[in-house]
Amino acid sequence: MAAYNKGLEDVIAGESKLGFIDGSKGLLAYCGYPVEVLAKDSSFLETSYLLLNSILPNKNQLQEFDKALREKRELPKNILDIISKFPPNTHPMVSLQAIVALLGAFTDDPAAEKKTPLLYERSLELIARFPTIVAACQRVKNKKDIIAPNPKLDHSSNFLYMTTGKVPDPEEAHMFDVCLILHAEHSFNASTFAARVVASTLTSLHSSIAAAIGSLYGPLHGGANEKVLEMISQIKSPDTVEKWVLDKFAKKEKIMGMGHRIYSVKDPRSYILEDMLGRLSKKKNNTKSYEVLKKIEEVTCREMQKLGKNIWPNVDFFSGALYTLMEIPSEIFTPVFAIARISGWCAHVIEQLKDNKLFRPECEYTGARNLTYASIETR
Repeated sequence: MAAYNKGLEDVIAGESKLGFIDGSKGLLAYCGYPVEVLAKDSSFLETSYLLLNSILPNKNQLQEFDKALREKRELPKNILDIISKFPPNTHPMVSLQAIVALLGAFTDDPAAEKKTPLLYERSLELIARFPTIVAACQRVKNKKDIIAPNPKLDHSSNFLYMTTGKVPDPEEAHMFDVCLILHAEHSFNASTFAARVVASTLTSLHSSIAAAIGSLYGPLHGGANEKVLEMISQIKSPDTVEKWVLDKFAKKEKIMGMGHRIYSVKDPRSYILEDMLGRLSKKKNNTKSYEVLKKIEEVTCREMQKLGKNIWPNVDFFSGALYTLMEIPSEIFTPVFAIARISGWCAHVIEQLKDNKLFRPECEYTGARNLTYASIETR
């Protein structure tokens, strides 16, 4: 039997041409393009096209892609009616997973989706509708009217508009678009792997994506940026950070947003998020969170280095504070993650089905053997 690695750590479970990571060097690339380049020069739609097609679009292809997504943003009325009836305490990730599964009832025979063109079309629908679903669920949860998509606004601006009710500042909308690029793909993370495993059974795309959402909902995968905000709220000012961090170390408690399963250096995405947070904080004259986070990073890295460990900020460390400045409620931070990652999930499902093999790993049995069965009268 093959060697056992708990959590499949260091086990190669498949092949992919989508996401490349070198954790020791802090490298992340989508289809060969460094994430820093895409964040600087690309857009979320262009990046989504890249992931789905493995090439960057030309001008006409991008315009057609954009047009197709704008036309698919609307949700069926039956779905909107269901969203309006969710209990007010329903977590937005539960709502998102339920609605994605329900949308599967509005599609053709799942078996037909194995044909790549239809699977691609379904992927476009999900990429277009995720922002609509998340914004609608958030509005209903807070007893506000659902705002319909605005076809005149781009993908990122439209989400912010549907969430806040205001057409966003162009600079903030661009920053949010960059955030979506940074979260769009990350190789075989838990939710992406879940999508591929479920897809390998030849079920529908909606079933695979619903499984991915369930995985992202878990606190060990999504939602860390919300925990970072809770951490910041406990700290009165940057001057009190040193004592706060040292107290955490003394109690052997985790510093949220610090460290990553893959990266042994600073997450390349965190540099970009840090820069945007710094700029938007100055623009809005609200620098407390930025200053607190930078001090936490400084003290935590220093103390970890004393222990001979390299712990650096990950993608969640700065993103929550940045979203807050954009007036995005903390309770939908993880659904926002899904709005970005849906492009990567769909791309991985398409890739999985091009050369599919059902996932069926071995299991090392550690239970009892050869027990003697006793009749129920003698137990």
